[in-house]
Amino acid sequence: MMEIAQTPRLRLRELDNGDVPALAAILADPEVMRYSLGGVHDEAQTRRFIAGCRASYAEHGLGPWALVDTASGELAGFCGLSHDTIDGVQEVHLGYRLATRFWGRGLATEAARRVVALGFTAHRLASLVAIIEPAHGASRRVAEKVGFQDAASTAFQGWEVRLYRLTAAAWAETASPSGQAAGA
Repeated sequence: MMEIAQTPRLRLRELDNGDVPALAAILADPEVMRYSLGGVHDEAQTRRFIAGCRASYAEHGLGPWALVDTASGELAGFCGLSHDTIDGVQEVHLGYRLATRFWGRGLATEAARRVVALGFTAHRLASLVAIIEPAHGASRRVAEKVGFQDAASTAFQGWEVRLYRLTAAAWAETASPSGQAAGA
């Protein structure tokens, strides 16, 4: 398992097949997947998701990464960057999911800040997007805390969503010398 980064409370590493049981439990939770365009996942879908992550690591050097709670060693969820075509344009989007027992602690924001920093520093991306269901207030707040701005309404995979954008230039204006956004 390749470690990607750390935050004060999380380790980010590549997902692998050893994560299937824990991640399948997270992705099978209707509350976690309430705003997911793909709905709840069973074990087979979770295996396919992890295979897709591993293919993205090999092809792009990024993808959804495991979030491991440093205090307990438990898989808390995932956060990462994925390539997708949105409105005919190739984009890199930020995505995250956490098990409900990890909600309300600021972990999604902590992970997102670290992942965004990696996107703009290690991967030298020009901009990132976040694809958010309009009713998903918690996800919207995470994106806004990290610096994303509401950019447009669009259809994505047949769903009406809000597209939030953060450019490298806008991120750099608020980044601290450590590469973290201010307030991280």
